Amino acid sequence: MLERNLELNEKIKALVDNVEKVIVGKRESIELVVAAMLAGGHVLIEDVPGVGKTQLVSALASSCKGEFGRLQLTPDVMPTDITGFTMIDPVTRKNEFRKGAAFCNFLLADEINRASPKSQSALLEIMEERQVSIDGMTYELPSPFMVLATQNPVETYGTYHLPEAQMDRFLIKISIGYPNREEELDILMRNERNVSPKQLEQVITCQEIVELSEKISDIYCSDAVREYIIAIVDATRNADFIKLGASPRGSIALYRMAKAYAFVKGRSFVLPDDIKVLAPFVLAHRIVLTPKGKSLVSDNGSAVKRLLEGIPVPVE
Repeated sequence: MLERNLELNEKIKALVDNVEKVIVGKRESIELVVAAMLAGGHVLIEDVPGVGKTQLVSALASSCKGEFGRLQLTPDVMPTDITGFTMIDPVTRKNEFRKGAAFCNFLLADEINRASPKSQSALLEIMEERQVSIDGMTYELPSPFMVLATQNPVETYGTYHLPEAQMDRFLIKISIGYPNREEELDILMRNERNVSPKQLEQVITCQEIVELSEKISDIYCSDAVREYIIAIVDATRNADFIKLGASPRGSIALYRMAKAYAFVKGRSFVLPDDIKVLAPFVLAHRIVLTPKGKSLVSDNGSAVKRLLEGIPVPVE
């Protein structure tokens, strides 16, 4: 059993290393996405075009030979494009189910805020239920199943803002950001050598990912760290610069994400520092700032970091 656990831990490291062959200098972002995958969650990536969002998802799928699906969301995308639909087969004259884009392991929902609210709801329902119900029939989605949605924070013309209740469906929200000068030079060199996600070798199987996900619950989290999580989430509900605080789903998400992140880091236990690192990624998109809050901090992530400064860190 111990040997199997060590083998699986090595595979997680190999997975992160493999994706980093394409996504240069963004190891933290890769580790966060891998941790979210192991925790059974979905990721919202809010960033400008061209920083590697699509390549990140494609590299992840190639590294485990999982099925990669992509939806370029626009106002005319219908819910059935996502879920699938039934139609009469012209030969058999019977109803036949045609699968939608959601039937894959890794679904890239590009520019989710450009889809209509009806299509957004269909996608978010699939994320929650991990199944599609049409005409009285239920169809299970493949396992693992993960949605990585993107949105552009700059161009908001013609977009449909995701309601806070729907944003809550994402386990974490991240931003990849621009590379530094050295990293961008490396990107140019790799581009010359045509290093692409499709060329990556398989380092882990989908079945092993499922197996790893089941082991996340075995990661130890002390009572002190659990109390620390609750204190942070409770602080979002009582701060005078936050209008809407995180729900219990936020505390559960932070707890699950902390266990998965510790596993990715090669540990069998959660540290208080894990919570400090993860809190902005897990909670920022679950809160709404007051006008006072918007004048105090630059964004929601900074608001969470401000709260962390006033909460005692448990000594392990």
